[in-house]
Amino acid sequence: MNSPMQIALGNDWNKLPPALRTHYRHGTTRDTGHLDIAFPGWMRPWLRLLHRCGALVPRAGQGVATVVDKRVSGTRQYWQRQIRFPDGETLHFDSIWETAENNTLIEYVNPVLGLQMQPYVVADRLHYRGVRFVARLGRWRLPIPEWLALGHTTIVEQALDETRFAMDFRLKHPLFGELFRYSGEFEAQSLPAETPKSHPV
Repeated sequence: MNSPMQIALGNDWNKLPPALRTHYRHGTTRDTGHLDIAFPGWMRPWLRLLHRCGALVPRAGQGVATVVDKRVSGTRQYWQRQIRFPDGETLHFDSIWETAENNTLIEYVNPVLGLQMQPYVVADRLHYRGVRFVARLGRWRLPIPEWLALGHTTIVEQALDETRFAMDFRLKHPLFGELFRYSGEFEAQSLPAETPKSHPV
């Protein structure tokens, strides 16, 4: 079986370096590393609200210890992010990835809200671009234009060696500029199938 990313990329999956293939492979994996998290101060109340809805985190920091556990079940990939700040506060950001039309992916942060993204490979780097936000209502998906929500999403990931990769995630609104960014370096590893146990979204 293939992971959602393998399905979305098709033959381009084979262009990814080993560290990125491990990061997205079918099965159970763990990424261990650090994140730099930044956003404008006026965004904090909105990020607190979004965090209650399951999206992003409302605290900035540099070199924040982060563990991302993933497992594939059927056609879905379950992500658990654990972000531990130096003072001991730990924030969680979980989501479910599914494939969608036109070789896109949707990351759902709760049973209703998701972000549809188009992944593609340039040289040995994996890029995403946001397509739209979506609201899932039963069998229907209601499209939400990016400018009506948080703005345009971009992600770039690049292998550093056989097991480590760097990532850069940004949300930029056409009127309000960059609203959120996190970036960091991680080591990807495969785990036995019984771990981790993902929380439902």
